[in-house]
Amino acid sequence: MVPPRAYLPEGAINYVTPAGMDELLTEKQMLINEKDNLNITNENEKRIALNHINAKLQLLNNRIAEAKVVNLNEQPQNEIRFGASITLKIEATNTIQTFQIVGVDEANISKGKISHISPLAKVLINRKNGDKVILKLPKENRVFEIIGFAYK
Repeated sequence: MVPPRAYLPEGAINYVTPAGMDELLTEKQMLINEKDNLNITNENEKRIALNHINAKLQLLNNRIAEAKVVNLNEQPQNEIRFGASITLKIEATNTIQTFQIVGVDEANISKGKISHISPLAKVLINRKNGDKVILKLPKENRVFEIIGFAYK
């Protein structure tokens, strides 16, 4: 059983940053290397391992084929769009956090990378410095102030 790739809604464009495309291509090369260097003598186990790697490669190749790399230098510099790194102040706690809006395969909250289809990214798109945005959560509304953003 091969786990599916990160969720991307039907019909949604698979935007990726240049770094995200590099990560996908590196992952592909790692899978190819793993396939080429399988050291399993039992034929049944080897066939199962190869099928597993091939299934992962197929999913990855589909994602790469559908990817649309966004040149961050071509994004409008006066508003938040895909690829922007945004510094936010959380109003309730006065804490500062920085997030980058990235593709679904790049998203990793522990690295400060949120998917462009996430609720937070959706409320930030097309906003500007100084804007306040409200993220509606089940038990509360969280207010963020945009302190700054850049395309890196």
